[in-house]
Amino acid sequence: MKVIEVTHPIQENQYISEDVAMAFGFFDGMHKGHAEVFDTLEKKAEASNLKKAVMTFDPHPSVVLNPELKRTDYLTPIQDKIEILESYGIDYCIVINFSSKFANVSAEEFIREYIINNHVKEVVAGFDFTFGKFGKGNMMILDEMTEFNTTIVSKQELESEKISTTDIRKSLKTGDLQKANDELGYRYRIKGMVVQGEKRGRTIGFPTANVEPSGDYVLPKNGVYAVSMKIGADDKVYRGAANVGVKPTFHDPSKAQVVIEVNLFDFHENIYGERVIVYWHHYLRPEVKFDGIDPLVEQMNKDKEKAKYLLSVDFGDEISYNI
Repeated sequence: MKVIEVTHPIQENQYISEDVAMAFGFFDGMHKGHAEVFDTLEKKAEASNLKKAVMTFDPHPSVVLNPELKRTDYLTPIQDKIEILESYGIDYCIVINFSSKFANVSAEEFIREYIINNHVKEVVAGFDFTFGKFGKGNMMILDEMTEFNTTIVSKQELESEKISTTDIRKSLKTGDLQKANDELGYRYRIKGMVVQGEKRGRTIGFPTANVEPSGDYVLPKNGVYAVSMKIGADDKVYRGAANVGVKPTFHDPSKAQVVIEVNLFDFHENIYGERVIVYWHHYLRPEVKFDGIDPLVEQMNKDKEKAKYLLSVDFGDEISYNI
C-alpha cells in the first residue's frame, strides 16, 4: 500500500495517477461500521476494475475546529489505522494533515482538488461524512456529481444502536468492554513497550510488565482486566491480568500517573524493552484502595482466578488477532 501524506495545498506529484474507487472518513477504531464502508469499496472497485484508495485525516478535525473539546487520543492512532487498512488490501492511503488551512478549503475546491484530480471514479463514504469549510459539503452533494459515482453507506447498528467511535470510547471509559469489543468487531488492543516500573509487584508475588503505550490510545476505565498479550515478533499469545490506574493503595491518586501493568500467568522472562500488544478481553472490577498489602494480595489472587477462567472460555473459541 502506498501512503501519501498531504499538507494543503496538495502537490502535483501527490495525486494518484490511475483510476480508483476511494473511501473517505476519519475511521478511528476501524469498527464494524467502517468495515461496511471497506466492504462496499471492495465491491465497487472490483465491479469497475479500479484500484482501492482511502482518504483519511490526522489529527482529528476537532483539534482545529473545536479546541475546547478536542480529541487527542484514539482507538486506532494513525499508524494502527494504516496497518489495518493494509490488511484490507488497500492500494493507496492518502493522509490529509487536518490544519487550519485545510479547514478553510471550500466544498467545491475539495471536490475538484481532492476527488476529481485524484482520478476518483467511485466515491464511498458513510451517510454522515461531511467536508469543506464549515462542513458544508455532504454526501447528497457528491451524489449529484457526474464526474464520479457515489455510494452512501447507511448507518450500521448493533442491538438497534448506531455503531460509532463516540459510543465505543464511552463504553471503554465506563468499563463496558464487552460492548466496545462487540462494536469494534475485534478485541480492543493497545501497542506499547515494556519499561522499568516500581518493581513492587514482584515483592508480593505478582511481577508485572509496565506497558508504556506507543501512541495516543484511549485508555480503558481505571480498573482490573483479563487480558492477553503478544511479545515482540512472537505469535504466541500469553494470558494475564492487567491493572489500569494510579495504584491508590501506594500513591496519592491526585498526583500519580495512570499506568498499565500486566501480570502474565506462569511467565518469568525478562522482557524490558520488548514491543508488545495488549488485547483487552474482560473488565473485572474498578481500581480501589486497600488497607494494606494483605487484603490487596487476597483480592489480586481472586482477580487472577477469575481472569484465568474467563480467558479459558475465550480461548476455547477461535479468536482472530489479525487486526
